[in-house]
Parts: sequence; structure tokens; C-alpha cells
Amino acid sequence: MQVDYMKTHSFTAIVYKEDDVYIAECPEIGTVDQGETIEQAIAGLKEATRLYLEEFPLQNVL
Repeated sequence: MQVDYMKTHSFTAIVYKEDDVYIAECPEIGTVDQGETIEQAIAGLKEATRLYLEEFPLQNVL
């Protein structure tokens, strides 16, 4: 059974501007992405986090 962690868990997104791009990080998972806008950076982070969790599911989830 595959769990969709993006629907069952909340994760933190830290967003900051570096030069001309926005960087979005998820400290709980360790994923990072960037975009020209905050929205693009967060959308990319969500996708990166979803793909990561498909490959490396969370352990000890109750």
C-alpha cells in the first residue's frame, strides 16, 4: 500500500530570496527547489517532496 504523505502530513516550507530566484526548502524531508516567484518555488518544492517520498517513504508513521 502506498501512502500519499502530501495528503496525510503537513510539512514546513522555508522560502527566501537569493539573488534573482526564490528558494524553498522542506527541513523535515531535506528537499529544496527554486523558482522565479514564491509560488513557483513552493510548487516545485511540493513536487520534489512528493517524488522523494515515493522513493523513500517515511519510517515509523503511525
